Amino acid sequence: MNRQDFKKTLIIVHDLVMTGVAVVATFFVRFEGTFLSERLVHLPLFLPPFIAFAGVVYWFSQLYRSKWRFASLPDLFNIFRASGILAMTLLVVDYILVSPQLLGTFFFGKISIALYWLIQMFLLGGPRLAFRYLKYARSRNHLQRDASTPTLLLGRISDVEVILRAIEAGTVKKIQPRGILSYRSDDLGQSMRGIPVLGTFDDMDQVVQDFQERGIPIRRLLATPSALTPEANPDMLLARARRLGLPLVRVTSLGEGMRNAELAPLEIEDLLLRPTVQIDRQRLETFIRGKRVLVTGGGGSIGSEICTRAVAFGASDLLILESSEPSLHHILENPTLLSSDTRVDGVIADVRDRERVREVMSEFRPEVVFHAAALKHVPYLEKNWTEGIKTNVFGSVNVADAAVEAGADTIVMISTDKAIDPVSMLGATKRFAEMYGQALDAEFMGRNGATRTIAVRFGNVLGSVGSVVPKFKAQIARGGPVTVTHPDMVRYFMTTREAADLVLTSASHAEESRSLTERSNGDERASVYVLKMGQPVRIYELAERMIRLAGYEPGEDIEIAVTGARAGERLHEILFAREEPRTEIGIDGVMAAKPIFADRQRVEAWLTMLARAIADGDRALAERVFEEAIPEFKRRTPAPQLAAPVPQARRASN
Repeated sequence: MNRQDFKKTLIIVHDLVMTGVAVVATFFVRFEGTFLSERLVHLPLFLPPFIAFAGVVYWFSQLYRSKWRFASLPDLFNIFRASGILAMTLLVVDYILVSPQLLGTFFFGKISIALYWLIQMFLLGGPRLAFRYLKYARSRNHLQRDASTPTLLLGRISDVEVILRAIEAGTVKKIQPRGILSYRSDDLGQSMRGIPVLGTFDDMDQVVQDFQERGIPIRRLLATPSALTPEANPDMLLARARRLGLPLVRVTSLGEGMRNAELAPLEIEDLLLRPTVQIDRQRLETFIRGKRVLVTGGGGSIGSEICTRAVAFGASDLLILESSEPSLHHILENPTLLSSDTRVDGVIADVRDRERVREVMSEFRPEVVFHAAALKHVPYLEKNWTEGIKTNVFGSVNVADAAVEAGADTIVMISTDKAIDPVSMLGATKRFAEMYGQALDAEFMGRNGATRTIAVRFGNVLGSVGSVVPKFKAQIARGGPVTVTHPDMVRYFMTTREAADLVLTSASHAEESRSLTERSNGDERASVYVLKMGQPVRIYELAERMIRLAGYEPGEDIEIAVTGARAGERLHEILFAREEPRTEIGIDGVMAAKPIFADRQRVEAWLTMLARAIADGDRALAERVFEEAIPEFKRRTPAPQLAAPVPQARRASN
């Protein structure tokens, strides 16, 4: 039994003992003399089954879903409900089953049952509140005793209140809150948990100076999510922090009960995005909790984030398949994975190795597979086209086939916006992988409980390897120039956390429709999901803003150099093909495309041609196959003579 299970067992034992104590205490308070003696005689017969029944009521009343140190009003309501159920049960038993006709009198009586109800709530709720208060008092003492960092909290007081509770609970450490600054003037004059609102963001310089004169140097600024909204003008906030020489950190996560609080330095890219989509955490917990999850390419930018989110939402087992030993080691050492209750393991394997992938899948038996392993940089794949086909096409085929063979419920292929109307080898290989998944999904359509295979498309992810934002930051740090391939280049951006959460959201929607047939509800059976990326960003303007956020003036302090578009690049990204019907699925942040695909037999014929093209080093043949499979793709080499005509793709009739 691990420590967590031992603690939960102690809590259950405590509640059951308190149930017995509540009944006995009720008798001693309410009765005396012969009335008490008569009831104590029957107590050994009555008490054991009642305590067992109480344990069932407590479990279904969710008394054990949260820890005592986080006891709150919802927990007290659960205690109120459980005590009420027990009291009503006593009332029914006493007045119907143990009536005066059997014993000549009531065993409890209405007054005794009401008294029991009060005592029971006190004995269940009192220790929880007392434990939370002791934890709170101890954390306050630690804050005063330890060498905590004097900090100003930035944002609306409603957000700040959550942070203060996290500090008091010990989730956020080494923070000594000294005051609050809000961008809203109507927050002035208020205080939250004893911490006063000292001014607005415009007053930051004066507030910091006042603390300095009092001998309390402010060492850190902590921004809540509300401080980074457009209304708060976060650009000026970052500029003020840099002028004062104070590190500015942000809250990256505050899970339910403040148990997943994380702080990180505020980076320039945090200010470059639209407001992120509100994620339905309950939906994702319902989907992932207790499942066996496998992630290919789990050491990459998206793969590693999917791993941490799968753990956060309660996966029972997580297996990370990675071809890079350093990347695998790095993700397995992630503190989030190490501190979780999920059983986490990793294997070194290449998705190109069909037998190795089958071996791993058959041994692990995953329920959900996220296929994030891929080669994804456009210029490299234009030069090394055979490697792109081997990994992005045949690697995806290997993963999908092995997952189906292992009995997986859902397979999620991570795709890209470059797969639509592709002009590069990256786009063509990823679109072909989508089509294989669609053909596989259609083959099992209508079979109750069959494997679902979907693809999820999205654009650029901030902070990923090769992303333009880290590149610009490095160029700005060197003093420039900042290089832009074309002044009109436009891209979509989102954070890795949001992308991973929406990938899981798409998978949850796909699993809901596992048993739906094309005939019964075809509109609901999407096989390609597209994340809503918001408004596209002009890369040249992005470079200008990043230079200004760093405290420089573009064109004066740091130059912007236009280097010219690279092979396979296009100016504007698109998320849906022109002939691809799209539909809303009722989930914020995600849309779906009705499938356009060829059947499995036709796709297998194309795969045979691609294998021959790789063996012969014949790029023209590979491009010819892609052109036949994806009519929007235009080859750039002379057309080869195919051994047999390759049939056109068709749209699934829904």
